[in-house]
Amino acid sequence: MSSQRLGVLAIYLSKTRLEELSYFQKLSKEGKKMGVQVEVFSPTDVEADNSVRSLTYDASLRKWVRRRTSMPPVIYDRCRYKAAANYQMLKAFRNRHAKLIFLSRPLANKWSMHQILSENEGIRPFLPVTVRYSTVQELLKFTKKHSLVYVKPKNGTGGRGILRIEQLGPDLFLLQGRNQQRTIIAPYRASEKQLSIKLHTLKLSPDYVVQQGIQLTLKDGRVHDYRLLIQKNGHGEWEVTGCAGRIGPHRSITSNLHGGGSAVSQDKLLAYRFASPEKTESIKKEMNNFAYKLADFLETKFGKLCELGMDIAVDPKGNVWLLEVNPKPSREVFRKIGEIATYQKAVSRPLEYAVWMLRQNTRRIESPAGDASNESD
Repeated sequence: MSSQRLGVLAIYLSKTRLEELSYFQKLSKEGKKMGVQVEVFSPTDVEADNSVRSLTYDASLRKWVRRRTSMPPVIYDRCRYKAAANYQMLKAFRNRHAKLIFLSRPLANKWSMHQILSENEGIRPFLPVTVRYSTVQELLKFTKKHSLVYVKPKNGTGGRGILRIEQLGPDLFLLQGRNQQRTIIAPYRASEKQLSIKLHTLKLSPDYVVQQGIQLTLKDGRVHDYRLLIQKNGHGEWEVTGCAGRIGPHRSITSNLHGGGSAVSQDKLLAYRFASPEKTESIKKEMNNFAYKLADFLETKFGKLCELGMDIAVDPKGNVWLLEVNPKPSREVFRKIGEIATYQKAVSRPLEYAVWMLRQNTRRIESPAGDASNESD
C-alpha cells in the first residue's frame, strides 16, 4: 500500500454508481506515479467506528475494488450539491471530521458570492450588475436598464434553469433558456405584457438572481465564454493551469460542455474576435491577473482552497467579466481541445497540493511550537 493516502469525497448518482469515476480513475493512475493511493468514498460509506468502505482503482484488474480502510488523512471534496440533502450530509461530515486535512472549503451561492466579491474594490469592476429576484415587475424594470438580462438559480450548476431575456425593440422581447433538465426552451418573442404573463407561469422565486447580460454572441449566433482553471501547485501556491474557450450549441443561451457546448483553444477564439495580437495578449494577461486576485481574496473569506474554475466573459470591446466561480471544476475542456499536457497538469495538481499539505502537517506535528523551521516553504 502507498505510504500516502488521499480520500476523495463523491456523491452517488444511483445506489451503486459514484459521480466522476472516469476522472477519479485518471487521478488514481497519476497518484500511483507519485506514491499516493486515491481512495474514493461517500459520507454514506463511513461506518460508526469511522472505518471507510472506500473504492480504489486496481489498474491490473482494470476495475474499482471496494475495501474497508481507516479514514484517509487528507480529503479532496468533489461532491456536487445538486440537492439540499447532499449539502447537509457533507456539512455534517466536515463537522464530524474537522481534524482531517481538507484541500478546500465550500463557497457561497451565487447571490452571497456576488455580495462578498462586491466588497473588494479590485474585483468589483469585473462583476456584472446582479440583484436578487423579487417580482416580475422588478425584473421587467431591470430589463429596461440592461437590454440583455440573465435569470439564474442561485444554487444552479451546468446551465440548469437559466433564462435569457433580450429587449429587441420598444415593445419586443426575446426569452430563451434551459429547464432544470438542461433541455433548451424554444425561443419566445413577446411584447412586455406577453412576457409578463409568461414569466408568471415560470414560478420564479428569491432563489433566483437577476444579472446584467454580457454580449457573447458570435457571428453565427452561438454564445461563448472562457473557462480558466487556477490550482495550487506542489509548493502550495496558486498557478493558472490553463484557459479554454467554450461555444454553446445553436439556440442555446449557455456554453457549458454538459449542455452540448464545444471546446476551442483560448488563442483561437480570441483571435477570431479580435484582429490585433496585442489586444488578445492584453486580454489574456488581464484574465490571469484577475484569476490570482480572485483566488487570493476568496481564501481570505473561505479558508484554504485547492482549485477554482472561473467562467469568464469577454465583451466586444475586450472587457473581462466574471460570470461564475466554481470550487469543484471539471478539466475536460483541455482534453477536448487537445491540450493534453495541460489536462495532465490539471489532474496531477490536486495530488501535488495534497502531498504538500501532508508535508506541512507533518512538520507542524514534529516541530516544537514556535520553531522557525515551521515557517519554511
